[in-house]
Amino acid sequence: MGILDRFSLAGRTSLVTGAGQGIGHAYAMALAEAGADVAVVDINPETASVAAAEVAERGVRSLALTIDVRDSDQASAMVEAVVSAWGRLDIGVNNAGMGLWAPGEEMSDAQWRDVLSLNLDAVFYCCRAEGRVMLAQGYGKIINTASMSARIVNRPQKQVSYNASKAGVVHLTHSLATEWADRGVRVNCISPGYTRTSLVDQVSHLVPGWLEDTPMGRMAETSDLQGALIYLASPASDFVTGHELVVDGGFTLW
Repeated sequence: MGILDRFSLAGRTSLVTGAGQGIGHAYAMALAEAGADVAVVDINPETASVAAAEVAERGVRSLALTIDVRDSDQASAMVEAVVSAWGRLDIGVNNAGMGLWAPGEEMSDAQWRDVLSLNLDAVFYCCRAEGRVMLAQGYGKIINTASMSARIVNRPQKQVSYNASKAGVVHLTHSLATEWADRGVRVNCISPGYTRTSLVDQVSHLVPGWLEDTPMGRMAETSDLQGALIYLASPASDFVTGHELVVDGGFTLW
């Protein structure tokens, strides 16, 4: 098999959580363009349906699933829906997440739990449900969205819950990777740097400082993350597990 063939996802099935917008949307489109069938998972039924239609336009099968991955039963139902429709699940991309800015001494219990429940608990629920199916198959790829914030403390914004949750995602990835490595399931994560999404418009005054701290001098576009995803989802990375692939324009080097 030639090297380019090893990046093809033709005949594979996949799901992406938080795929209705932003990075998750870019991931869903990349998987479709590489040949995979894609289940678009989002808590918003409208954005899920729109993104699923875009996937189908790329000539592969699509599903729109309205799921709250913070609920472990719903996370299991998500995987069951994909297997029921397509017979298997080859690629699970656990991307749904949220941010919250608040000083640590002012953060409420509810704010802390809101972030951890989506950014860490839900990632585990999804990994567990996906892993059970993939272990039975003897093969699968799980890719979690972490963040460069797992490695650094961002400034000037205060986001202790986000940083802690993403560090947890990285070590969750390491741990499951070692548990499942000898049974055909690869678990990796992608840690984006500052990425241009619609949310950036709300904090545009902070962008110049972020760019000053980035060696490449710009933010990532969501398209900058697609290559990393396809590599980790494809046979080209079959000997890679427990890896955190940082895509940050060099931010964590300074």
